[in-house]
Amino acid sequence: MTADEYRAEVLADLGGMVGDPLEFVRYSFAWGEGDLAGHDGPDEWQAGILAAVRDGLINPATALRIAIASGHGIGKSALVAWLILWALATAPDSRGVVTANTDTQLRTKTWPELTKWHRRFIGAFMFEVTATAIYSTQAGHEKNWRVDLVPWSERNTEAFAGLHNKGKRILLVFDEASAIPEVIWETAEGALTDSDTEILWLVAGNPTRNSGRFRECFGKFRTRWLTRQIDSRTSRLSNKTQIDEWITDYGEDSDFVRVRVRGVFPRAGEQQLIPIDVIEAAIARQVERDDGAPLLLGIDVARFGDDASVFRFRAGRDARTIAPLRFRGLDTMQLAGFAAEQCDKWNPVAVFIDGNGVGGGVVDRLRAMGYPVRDVQAGGKARNERDYHNKTAECWGLMRDWLTTGSIDDGRELRDDLEARQYGFDDKNRLQLESKQDMKKRGVASPDDADALALTFAEPVARVDLGMRLRRRVQRAITEYATFG
Repeated sequence: MTADEYRAEVLADLGGMVGDPLEFVRYSFAWGEGDLAGHDGPDEWQAGILAAVRDGLINPATALRIAIASGHGIGKSALVAWLILWALATAPDSRGVVTANTDTQLRTKTWPELTKWHRRFIGAFMFEVTATAIYSTQAGHEKNWRVDLVPWSERNTEAFAGLHNKGKRILLVFDEASAIPEVIWETAEGALTDSDTEILWLVAGNPTRNSGRFRECFGKFRTRWLTRQIDSRTSRLSNKTQIDEWITDYGEDSDFVRVRVRGVFPRAGEQQLIPIDVIEAAIARQVERDDGAPLLLGIDVARFGDDASVFRFRAGRDARTIAPLRFRGLDTMQLAGFAAEQCDKWNPVAVFIDGNGVGGGVVDRLRAMGYPVRDVQAGGKARNERDYHNKTAECWGLMRDWLTTGSIDDGRELRDDLEARQYGFDDKNRLQLESKQDMKKRGVASPDDADALALTFAEPVARVDLGMRLRRRVQRAITEYATFG
């Protein structure tokens, strides 16, 4: 057989595997020979993912989304390399992008693994691998039959927004996806909208963070994703001696072992203020009505832009019964008007508003109308200066403690906000929250819902009886009559 005949036979074989990456992997490498001696094919979990891709490609109307959370040393990078080679080799003019949590991860782990498997690939002659791309060697196809290595950047998302390949095949890979910011996820998701196009989006990594879009693939977005959590102990490739040492040192159910061995998300990220299990328990918890608990209203004020002004009520351990309200694009007088309506409807004992910036106008207006407003200076001193860096940190710290016995609604906005806020400590070892500016830098929205709830912890409020509430309502009516009559 001549070289040309051999190549023609390989191309024909590969063309028959356009919908079967598992068959492709079994065919394309010299299993059991050379540096693959002792390996008879993909590991069981890898074969399962490849079969899932095969079975999921029957519907080109929607993207096939696969999310893999795993422990260390299971052969994840090899799976990524196989899928890249399969996507390109079996469908002419396929396009793709591969990114990772860091440029270092891409260049020292993800891409070297691809280079290694390309060298072993029976159809290696089909593609050229450089430091930043793998592309077709067929003349005239270098620019439209390729997969590019692209380090993510929040300030430069064009590489993801421009990933279109209508009527053909698209592959998008996020390696070590936990640390890739939300803006990149959103840009990529918006780009994968070509109709009649075969789209595969694979995200994988160690589940290091208990918030963010990777975590949400296994949570609120789980119906959109085919998810797999791989325990390192089930992989024949992992270092079992090292794993046993970790379990002995840290414990089976420690967050260290959960992340690095079991492929399970930690109870809390390393810097996450409020653990997810605390939030979920508060959502599930039902509390009895407490008529003596003071009804409090927290208002987080935002003037314009992406942020929302949010009203949240709390009475003792109950922050669920009265639904929150959200407003966008209102000026301070309009917002004060809606606040007055809610106060008249529910008669809260105290209304807590962050008076910094635009919130000051709402404070002044409601005070003039006789409502029980308390101006909270979020950046000001905490009541407990020993433990908290400022007032915001104190409010969030008290809210975190309250959540262990309190009850909240199952709203996406509140859940996301509570999960997302990170923390540290100042030079006096006091709790200090991540700033909103830093949150936005890592692609996380302003925590408006959680801020509104946190404001209800700004000051202690004494329990009141129903008679006192009635007298306050009458007094406010007299004040309003005197002001506007």
